[in-house]
Amino acid sequence: MNLRKSALGLSLGVVWGLAVFVVTLLAIMRGIGHTLQLLGGYYLGYTVSYPGSVVGLVWGFANGFVVGVLITWFYDLFCKILYKSEPATK
Repeated sequence: MNLRKSALGLSLGVVWGLAVFVVTLLAIMRGIGHTLQLLGGYYLGYTVSYPGSVVGLVWGFANGFVVGVLITWFYDLFCKILYKSEPATK
């Protein structure tokens, strides 16, 4: 069984992007966010602010998409190596 790279990539991208967006908004509302500022080292243009939450949404989506595609690629590769063919589905 091959997983669909784009489906898992989109799923993880949406989840991670929304998570960064919501956590940033919550940090702004509560007046905290010192730890979240560290994301600015990874996500270019990210700050703990309203525009920064949108930047985090975009970067989080891109990051989640790439991770989802890589997970699927490795899964398919390991299935081929371990089972010498496609695993049987029930």
